[in-house]
Amino acid sequence: MIFVSFVELLPTGIEELGLFGGFVAFFGGVIFMFLIDVFIPHSYKAEHHTFKGKIRGNKKLMRTGLMVALGIGIHNFPEGLASFAGALKDPAFGLTIAVAIAIHNIPEGLAVAAPIYAATGSRSKAFWWSFLSGVSEPVGAGLGALILLPFLNEPLLGAVLSAVAGIMVFISIDELVPASKTYGHDHLAIIGLILGMVVMALSLWMMRIM
Repeated sequence: MIFVSFVELLPTGIEELGLFGGFVAFFGGVIFMFLIDVFIPHSYKAEHHTFKGKIRGNKKLMRTGLMVALGIGIHNFPEGLASFAGALKDPAFGLTIAVAIAIHNIPEGLAVAAPIYAATGSRSKAFWWSFLSGVSEPVGAGLGALILLPFLNEPLLGAVLSAVAGIMVFISIDELVPASKTYGHDHLAIIGLILGMVVMALSLWMMRIM
């Protein structure tokens, strides 16, 4: 996500809006995600908890799961817009963004499901609340289509792509890289980051030559 943001999305925005306009849109996306993160925080911590003892019916734990679901749902909204904007540029590129975001949604789903299942003992409730927290992504993509498509032109698309680049860079630095470090050695996280960039570079190169 970091690689494609700086290699594909931001350059397209700069090409359409100029250097200053592209940068303004990029940092606008960063600030947008930062404000969401500050005012509507969400956490992966719930997935690391070990729930022991008789905690079924724990209202506080249930409330924690629901609040995490709400926070993640709001965070996922611009991610749906990111997939939509990427698909506007190129369907294969949009699919790549969607897959990257889907992988990053796995721990988010666990963060919602774990406390709800622990509090209720219901797998169906845990599943459906996790599902609902992720539904905001296609909703974000759908609203993006309804709002943008009637007015879409090259400068607007450039602004959207630059803003999406800012959104994805913020998500990567604020969420993905720190979360990956919690699962293993720091160097493994960096190696994974570099390998991911290599894969994206090769895929972009292959799309160019095909």
